[in-house]
Amino acid sequence: MNRATIETIELKRHHFNVQQYHQMYEAGIFAESDRLELIYGELVTMSPINRRHAACVNRLTYLLSRIMGNRAIVAVQNPIRLTDDSEPQPDVAILKWQDDFYISGHPTASDIHWLIEVSDTTIGIDRRVKVPLYAESGIIETWLVNLNEDCLEVYRGSEELILHRGDRIASLAFPDVVFAVTDILG
Repeated sequence: MNRATIETIELKRHHFNVQQYHQMYEAGIFAESDRLELIYGELVTMSPINRRHAACVNRLTYLLSRIMGNRAIVAVQNPIRLTDDSEPQPDVAILKWQDDFYISGHPTASDIHWLIEVSDTTIGIDRRVKVPLYAESGIIETWLVNLNEDCLEVYRGSEELILHRGDRIASLAFPDVVFAVTDILG
């Protein structure tokens, strides 16, 4: 059977739930260094992080940690449990304060103030897969730092905003905290 034949037939895929995903890690099926996310029951390999992406995440972490202080927890590239079959790892999650820092379990949608994805090579996946997943899960706000077009895309339910250098934005959760888009983009 060749690739053309395979592409014309529907292959059966095995979908995993979060519990199975964790059991596979615990059993050593994946290496500690494997960068995987569980999205809609499928294991997705995350792209390598380039310097521009890493610098933006570092900048956001610094900016948000300073501004938010003890009003929220700023989680960087950590898992969030959205459904029984989705446990993505957004670049930055601004979480409701919890004294145990979520040792009791990964944050769920109700724990999340808003999410931020930094996108360059993953812009299509982030826009067409992750942003809708977040919205379907009840997360009311996602920011997409679009490094390719040097802008900030803000998704709030059916509302989509495109912000550029010189613009300012506040999250729905903290309307008193205003960010300069230039500070986010660097």
